[in-house]
This record gives sequence, C-alpha cells and structure tokens, in this order.
Amino acid sequence: MSAAQDLWVFGYGSLMWRPGFAFLERQAAVVRGYHRSLCVYSHVHRGTAAVPGLVLGLDRGGSCKGVAFRVGAADAAQTLAYLRAREQVTAVYLEVSLSARLSDGRAVSVICYVADRGHLQYAGRLQRDELLRLTQQGVGLSGANADYVRNTHAHLAELMISDDTLDWLVRRFD
Repeated sequence: MSAAQDLWVFGYGSLMWRPGFAFLERQAAVVRGYHRSLCVYSHVHRGTAAVPGLVLGLDRGGSCKGVAFRVGAADAAQTLAYLRAREQVTAVYLEVSLSARLSDGRAVSVICYVADRGHLQYAGRLQRDELLRLTQQGVGLSGANADYVRNTHAHLAELMISDDTLDWLVRRFD
C-alpha cells in the first residue's frame, strides 16, 4: 500500500472527536478558503425538522484548523461509504477535495464536507441569541445539540484552537 493511495479526511466538528472509522494517522491540519461555522440546521443528528438544532459546516472564506485522518488504501472505499451515510443523510453538505497543511508541514488532499449554501438547511450567519436558542433546543438521533457543541469545544481546546462562538455558547450552557 502506497501513501498515494491512502485517503485523508478533514474533521472540523464531531469528526474530530468521533470519527467512526479506522485510521493510520491523525494530525492537526489547516484548510484555507473555508471557516468553521454553526451554519447548518440539523434535522436528524442534533435536531428534527420540527425542532431543529444547529451543527457546524465549513462555510466560504477564511481558514479552518482541525484534524486530518489518514485512512489506509484498503479501508478507503469503506470509509467513504461510512462518511457519505453519516454526513450526507439530508445532502446538506458537498463532498469536496481540498488542500490541507498538516502540522508536520506536508500538504495533502483531504476529503471535506462543506455547507451547501443552496440547501434548505443552510442557516447562514445567525445572531448569537439565535445560535443559543437552536443549540439549546436541538435533540436528534445523535443526542443533544448542546452536548455536540460542548464536545467540539473541548476537543478544539485540546488542540489549542479557540472558537469565539463556541466559547460564548458553552459559557451560557453552564
């Protein structure tokens, strides 16, 4: 198996702390041209269509620090099938390949899930009070929306990544 056949996956939200697939390597990484944003109404994992939650998406502009996972070539097809079932349940994300800079300096192509701005679940940029309301109310198949925000915030802190919006929300949950 050559490294050129391996698959790299970029996590910026729950994939950082619950990837759900086997990987050979995990490194801090940065992608440019997109930023982490609570811009997706959750109708399945952290809310419902009637009572939506709010989850992260990669939205246009800026840059995003997260985690890149290297999946062995033998597991690449299975991992992509898993990710598509998980991330594309309502087709609110676009699966794209972006360049990422790893913490060791390497540049690799990573699979990312970016927010589809044309999808009905795209929330765009919301005021903080609305972010708080949605993340406090949302409960879906994967649990409470507030737990998702807390877990993501904690894992970003472990990586020494600050997110002002998640910081603000977590302070209000407690």
